[in-house]
Amino acid sequence: MSDAAAESSRRPLVQLLGSAAFARAFTLAVMGAVFASHAIERTAGRVTYATIIGGLCVLGMGVLAARRREISMLRLVPTTLLLLCGWAGASIFWSSDAASSFAGWLSMIAIAFLAVVIGHVRDTLQTVRALGDVLRVMLAVSLGVEILSGILIDTPLRFLGVQGNIADLGPVQGIFGTRNLLGFVCVLALITFLIEYRTQSVRPGVSIASVVLAGGLAVLSDSPTVLVLAGGVGVAVGALAIVRHTSPERRAAVQWALGSVVVLAVFVGYVARHPIIRLLDAGTDISLRVDLWNLMVDYLRSRPVQGWGWFGPWNRGELPFNAINFLLGESHATGLNAYFDVLLQLGWVGLLMFVAFCGIALVRSWLVASARRSVIYAWTPLILIALLIDSMFESFTLAGLGWLILVLCAVRAGQSRSWRERIERDGVEAGLPPAQPPAGRPG
Repeated sequence: MSDAAAESSRRPLVQLLGSAAFARAFTLAVMGAVFASHAIERTAGRVTYATIIGGLCVLGMGVLAARRREISMLRLVPTTLLLLCGWAGASIFWSSDAASSFAGWLSMIAIAFLAVVIGHVRDTLQTVRALGDVLRVMLAVSLGVEILSGILIDTPLRFLGVQGNIADLGPVQGIFGTRNLLGFVCVLALITFLIEYRTQSVRPGVSIASVVLAGGLAVLSDSPTVLVLAGGVGVAVGALAIVRHTSPERRAAVQWALGSVVVLAVFVGYVARHPIIRLLDAGTDISLRVDLWNLMVDYLRSRPVQGWGWFGPWNRGELPFNAINFLLGESHATGLNAYFDVLLQLGWVGLLMFVAFCGIALVRSWLVASARRSVIYAWTPLILIALLIDSMFESFTLAGLGWLILVLCAVRAGQSRSWRERIERDGVEAGLPPAQPPAGRPG
């Protein structure tokens, strides 16, 4: 076959992979698979889920190749993400189980890669629409499963982790396995649905029904972290509204004032942590977490710089996780705190990289949302704030759906305010051809 014939035969495939319709389908498939990971693993096995993610990564490579002319390779991946993933990969060499560490690292970079692809083939509004559609389905299925288990057959669905408590008004878990993960997803859904409503990207009736669904399941989850998340995001919404309505010449002073208030609030929250815990009626829950975190810090002292090696979710048969669970008489699958988990597994170097990765993304997205008129730009910083607050009580941001959304937000933030953007602008001024902006095709 000649080169011209081979090129002609490949052209339809390239057009398909580069089309807006395929980008939307790919985004929905990735989000659907990752958000339904618990249900997929419990019903079809972990190998099935890994195969799905692997297949989506292959498709993602094809999408990037088909759109290579419109994607800036200089701004493809945030530098802090590369450093974090690189350090996690290096930790395989000092891990107690190299095979498990390698598997955890592969999962980490696979989900991150899918998020990077979505970030470059969908704009913010398209991303919000896709996530909203997926969350509506996931929450509706969760409600249906709870009704089936708790009312229709009145039997727990143990293979899904559903206890069937909806008739007693909770706690419910849906298809996410735990009430805390369901509550976390509900908060992400509320932010997304309200942004949809404000941008009028879906019909008002659909938006209102979606908000009611997410709010109802958040209450039924009876998760103690939901109130903290809702309060934190609510304060962020108010602060962002103040900044957006401030004149440009006074905006910097207001930003610094708000930053000082945040630092003061964190200090007061730490000092008054015991009254706050009693107010939330979460004393036992927090006490268990504090015992766990203290033990994690104790084990970190033997490897303070590099940590014990990256695993992501804990391998309960390996050090130090088996020892920690043995001493506590528990079977924790995570450190119940993303920051302590990163600290234990990647040491102080890894924690600094993780904080830099999250902090830079938050600052960039906040500044963009402060300056742009459209409310759609508020989605990224609000989601990041929810992720970072929840990371103080859970490790959801280090794997699965939390990691997908975190990387996606970081990629989205890096496209608007980045040192790479200045390099490209300087290149254009020097007469070099400009890179195409991230794909924003309709559809």
